[in-house]
Amino acid sequence: MASFLSGSVPLRYLVLLVFSASILQTQALSTDQTVKTFIFRIDSQSKPSIFPTHYHWYSSEFATPLQILHTYEIVFHGFSATLSQQQAASLSDHPAVLAVFEDKRRQLHTTRSPQFLGLRNQRGLWSDSNYGSDVIIGVFDTGIWPERRSFSDLNIGPIPSKWKGVCQTGVKFSQHNCNKKIIGARFFSKGHEAAARFPGPISGSFNNTVEFMSPRDADGHGTHTASTAAGRYSFRASMAGYASGIAKGVAPKSRLAVYKVCWKNSGCFDSDILAAFDAAVNDGVDVISISIGGGDGILSPYYLDPIAIGSYGAVSRGVFVSSSAGNDGPNEMSVTNLAPWIATVGAGTIDRNFPAEVTLGDGRRLSGVSLYAGAPLRGKMFPLVYPGKSGVLSLCMENSLDPSLVKGKIVICDRGSSPRVAKGLVVKKAGGVGMILVNGISNGEGLVGDAHLLPACALGSDEGDVVKAYVSSGANPTATLDFKGTILGIKPAPVVASFSGRGPNGLNPAILKPDFIAPGVNILAAWTDAVGPTGLNSDTRKTEFNILSGTSMACPHVSGAAALLKSAHPDWSPAMIRSAMMTTASIIDNRNQTMTDESSGKASTPYDFGAGHVHLDRAMDPGLVYDITNDDYVNFLCGMGYNPKIIQVITRSSVKCPVRKPLPENLNYPSIVALFSTASKGVSRKTFIRTLTNVGQTDAVYRVNIENPGKGVEVSVKPASLAFRAAVKKRSFLVTVTVDSNNLVVGDSGALFGSISWLDGKHSVRSPLVVTQLEPL
Repeated sequence: MASFLSGSVPLRYLVLLVFSASILQTQALSTDQTVKTFIFRIDSQSKPSIFPTHYHWYSSEFATPLQILHTYEIVFHGFSATLSQQQAASLSDHPAVLAVFEDKRRQLHTTRSPQFLGLRNQRGLWSDSNYGSDVIIGVFDTGIWPERRSFSDLNIGPIPSKWKGVCQTGVKFSQHNCNKKIIGARFFSKGHEAAARFPGPISGSFNNTVEFMSPRDADGHGTHTASTAAGRYSFRASMAGYASGIAKGVAPKSRLAVYKVCWKNSGCFDSDILAAFDAAVNDGVDVISISIGGGDGILSPYYLDPIAIGSYGAVSRGVFVSSSAGNDGPNEMSVTNLAPWIATVGAGTIDRNFPAEVTLGDGRRLSGVSLYAGAPLRGKMFPLVYPGKSGVLSLCMENSLDPSLVKGKIVICDRGSSPRVAKGLVVKKAGGVGMILVNGISNGEGLVGDAHLLPACALGSDEGDVVKAYVSSGANPTATLDFKGTILGIKPAPVVASFSGRGPNGLNPAILKPDFIAPGVNILAAWTDAVGPTGLNSDTRKTEFNILSGTSMACPHVSGAAALLKSAHPDWSPAMIRSAMMTTASIIDNRNQTMTDESSGKASTPYDFGAGHVHLDRAMDPGLVYDITNDDYVNFLCGMGYNPKIIQVITRSSVKCPVRKPLPENLNYPSIVALFSTASKGVSRKTFIRTLTNVGQTDAVYRVNIENPGKGVEVSVKPASLAFRAAVKKRSFLVTVTVDSNNLVVGDSGALFGSISWLDGKHSVRSPLVVTQLEPL
């Protein structure tokens, strides 16, 4: 089925689209007879009483000739089934069908970091929350390798009585693989299997030598994210000597519930993800961690996005959902998982690095990174070659290198089109002795370490140009590679990772995304025994821990953080937990300067880091929070222009929009985006309303502090102080943003950035403020 493209145009052309229920039922369903999987959203109230369950009703009324894969009852009402597009179009005319959308494939967004979040041993949020021991984190990923020390249940108390889940057995996964730490495990493969049976890119993926039809992790990604969120203390941890020390997750005593929805080399399907949401909420999880998103580069509206739909169903029942922002940065408008009820997490660096050095034959030294742990080159110089030609990159794809040209040499490869580690394997197969992997302009200076199979060093774009120029400028160019191990205390840190998904929000620019950033570069965590640290099938090395980078790694940091906050404040809603992290986040690095952007080296903005870098010691006691109710989200969707039938696809229950259309920007979000039309000349004004809830001391007075965004903008807040007492826990205020278009000066991002903070002498409750202009239709 066709999707609506809303993320590939510049911000000045971005418009808010209004969809109707009729679009949902007729959207691009052709007469194609190819059998595919479709997800049907059903009005549950239409079920005739003669049927004991919805499954009986679906099977009787809808099932011929389709095959039902999943039925959904908790976060979503409906089913998924395999049938042709013509059959789907026919079923979409049924009066009980609210929406039909084709199953899509999604992709994964792939020790020291807890301290970098502000957690301190034996005190603060860790001790106050008992390390999250009563909280259950549901991890949607590739499964788990349960034998790792990170998942020991030593000295953990009984399984929480609220838990209703199961330990699903399968290939190389038995009941004994669950314990008081991994309290539940399930796998969801029906959508995947249905896609594999028909022509497509997944056929043959269920070979038990490379994959397990069980919750066991053949990929490693799920084991890594699960241990990042809630791994136990593991002493003498490292990846081949790199990052040695004590490995631990953010919430070391929280329980893990594993939901395997992604499969090695073949991604994750919406129908299976939605089934996992259904199961996880029914099982009793408190937090859902989902490092999954995107897939086709097209942003779907909320009602056609099963992650948004499933997340709403979870959040509306009090479950916090943390998601990754995607790895398509530093391009603008690349952030994914945009629903305002989801916590969207970008990636930043920590103050640890794995430096490597390229020494050229003329004596110049170029700084890069690497996790290579094999035999060193010991300073020996080797011929250096760049297989690329003028105007053509050397991507070092499979079978692209001529052994006669690269044998015995260090080969320069350009980043892109294939995995970084796969390029090294291509060089090794062709007889090369080493690789220099260079960034293009799009990656800038952002570097991540990889456990290469041969000596290899990654360089940023600028130094990549230097080494290429050296090769082309002189006869007999040579080089050697040197690996420096692990270095701590790196400055500046944190830095916004170059790959981290960036704003503005491509669906609704009035909601700032990402929400914040967390550690996501060179993160050490547990790993599977099914594959080596590169993830390549030919990599036979075994490692208990691996070092990975991506917003996939940032997301479980926030999932673990949410578990700690939920444990310390069990009455807080998901919105309150997110607010606590947003309003206490830091925008300052360890040089006491504004965080920089790794791709450019320039100062970063809220489009890059949202509210800032999560700092949990402050989030424990935020003073004030912005809460959001289910009704608030419904009003937001009404303000988006969705009619009640469309909203029901997301919320399950029927709704009624207010007579006066709400303004989406008045959702009680902990950030404010003021959108003005470029057609408006002279002075324009917008007013926003927000409400704060006191979660600090009973009697408190907060005064506002405004950081003005820039020239041509004036910001006022009324009232300028908020007084709370036992009988008054909530206070509202108005923010008026006035823009003089004749004097407005915006930067390269097309926006100006300021903030509004509420101060009481102890707390600083900070909200980013963005002012930008959009061109009208």
